[in-house]
Amino acid sequence: MEARLNIFGSPLAGKLIKHFNSAGKAISDSTLPAATQELVKIRASQINGCGFCTDMHTKDATAAGETAVRLNLIAAWREATVFNDAERAALELAEQGTRIADSAGGVPDEVWANAAKHYDEEQLAALVGLIALINAYNRVNVIVQQPAGDYHPGQFG
Repeated sequence: MEARLNIFGSPLAGKLIKHFNSAGKAISDSTLPAATQELVKIRASQINGCGFCTDMHTKDATAAGETAVRLNLIAAWREATVFNDAERAALELAEQGTRIADSAGGVPDEVWANAAKHYDEEQLAALVGLIALINAYNRVNVIVQQPAGDYHPGQFG
C-alpha cells in the first residue's frame, strides 16, 4: 500500500508538517501529563480511523511505559477501571472535540467543566491545542491514505 501523496517528500507538505510539529513541541513541553497526551492522541485517532497515528501513538505510549491493558481499553474508557478521573475528563473532551460536528453547540459545558476540575488553565490550553492538532494530523493521514504499521518509536525525532 502506498500513500496517495508523499507528504514526507513534498516541499509544501514538509513546511506544513514542520509547523504542526512545532505546535506539537509546545504541547509536549507543557505540564499536561505525557500519558494523558498519548491517551488523547490515540482516542482521537481511533475515532477518525487514522491507522498511521493510532500505530504511532500506541507504539510511543508503549515505549514510554504505558501498559497493554490501558492501551487496549482506550476505546472503551467509560467502562474501564484503569483510568483516573483526570484522564477520563481528558478522554471525554477529546471525544467531544473530535466529534464536534455531531453536537449542536459544540462541546457541552459539563464536559468542559469536568476537564477544568482536573486541569489548570495552561493544561487546558495544551489539551485544546492537542485535540485540534491530532485531528489535523489525522485528517492529513486519512486523506492521503498514509499506510500504518511500520512506525518505530522515535522515528521522527
